[in-house]
Amino acid sequence: MSRVLIVGAGLTGSLCACLLRRELANNVHIVLWDKARGAGGRMATSRSTNDSVCTADLGAQYITATPYYFQKHQSFYEELLTHNILKPLTATVEGMLIKEEGSLNFVSPCGVSSIVRHYLKESAAEVFYNYHVTHINLKNNKWEVYRKGSILEYFDAVVLTMPVPQILHLQGNFLQLIDETQKLKLEAGSYSSRYALGLFYKAGVQIDVPWAVKYITNNPCIRFISIDNKKRNLDLSSAEPAVVVHTSVSFGAEHLEKAKEDVEPLILEELEKVLPGLPKPSSTKCQKWRYSQVTQPVQDCPGQMTLHEEPLLVCGGDGFTHSSFDGCIKSALRVLEVLKSNL
Repeated sequence: MSRVLIVGAGLTGSLCACLLRRELANNVHIVLWDKARGAGGRMATSRSTNDSVCTADLGAQYITATPYYFQKHQSFYEELLTHNILKPLTATVEGMLIKEEGSLNFVSPCGVSSIVRHYLKESAAEVFYNYHVTHINLKNNKWEVYRKGSILEYFDAVVLTMPVPQILHLQGNFLQLIDETQKLKLEAGSYSSRYALGLFYKAGVQIDVPWAVKYITNNPCIRFISIDNKKRNLDLSSAEPAVVVHTSVSFGAEHLEKAKEDVEPLILEELEKVLPGLPKPSSTKCQKWRYSQVTQPVQDCPGQMTLHEEPLLVCGGDGFTHSSFDGCIKSALRVLEVLKSNL
């Protein structure tokens, strides 16, 4: 039985684990590591520090399916809709640009991280959080993988699903096995950066706006605002409200190297201009997304790049497709093909 390590508990990593279990259940032992404290990656749902019932999506907000992808990935959508993990987005959205005529929008009532948690549960993988990979070495035809604390384990195959720059920041002799053409392609991949700010409130607080989601075009800092309980179609009389703010890409780039504690007051100052009189929250959480959305995917490597064949080392994720639910499905399917042909 092959011991397979998947690095990254985001959408691509969790879906890879799920598909691998369904296709090769008797041939693989799946282990998943993530450096964060919980599942989700950029599909993160955060909780208020004062009230665990009050949650907000600080990464992806909702899923848009074009007619092409809704048909191509129909089984994935049907599974999540059947389990009530996805529901149609019916709340009022102001300023949304329609990607394509006939596109459908879906929201996750329990937060977008519930999609990732569903796939992790289906995978039956051994999942470990606060496991930060630092080195990968080829030794005796296995991968010797170190995590922080100089603790190592051995695997027959490794799948890397973190943002591409983080792959290049890893240490170990695996880097010597990547040819120069592959390195150049990986280095050319790029991402936008932005900040997200969650404002959490106690039950009964009213956020008096006529919309659930609004795109902002006339502010240098703020690009997007969501009233998360309204976005998810929750019972407004009992739900603890949360407001989510995403900054513009230009603001994110300008303040990328600053501490979150220094950036949060700047966002709140601009938010007051956009929503004057907004109630004071009971708690807040500021999230820096250094790798927010792919602006330039790795070229000529649709869905994945195989760095080494025996033993297998493959990388995938939206950096090899595009930053969307369907982009991650596309990558996970390509990684699965490689795993099935090599294991």
